[in-house]
Amino acid sequence: MSALLLLFAVVFKLISVAFIFAAALGLIRFRDPFQRMHAATKAGTVGAIFAILGTICSMQGVGPTIIGAFVIAFLLLTVPIAGHLLGRAAYTSGEKIDGLLGDDALSSVIERQGSSLEERIAVERER
Repeated sequence: MSALLLLFAVVFKLISVAFIFAAALGLIRFRDPFQRMHAATKAGTVGAIFAILGTICSMQGVGPTIIGAFVIAFLLLTVPIAGHLLGRAAYTSGEKIDGLLGDDALSSVIERQGSSLEERIAVERER
């Protein structure tokens, strides 16, 4: 049983590396902050969960299993909320939405700045 758990630990950690690599690649390749935020929160969270599962399997104890379960629950409860708040802050500050294909569904719901923060700072510096 111990060898099987260690094999699961290695497999979970390799899956974790793949998801974290995908999150890093998404941060580099995506065009706007909303797409980058999506890559970081979704793939990064799944990668962290698989890393924790791999650690639980390699430590093989009741204590690490309980702590790992609490950490996974904490990640699942906090990362989506943090991602939502970051996205809302980026949206209201006027960041460009390059990946939007249709109409902006939030335009009548949330007040949005006309230009991005960088553009507003550049205008202020020119004055």
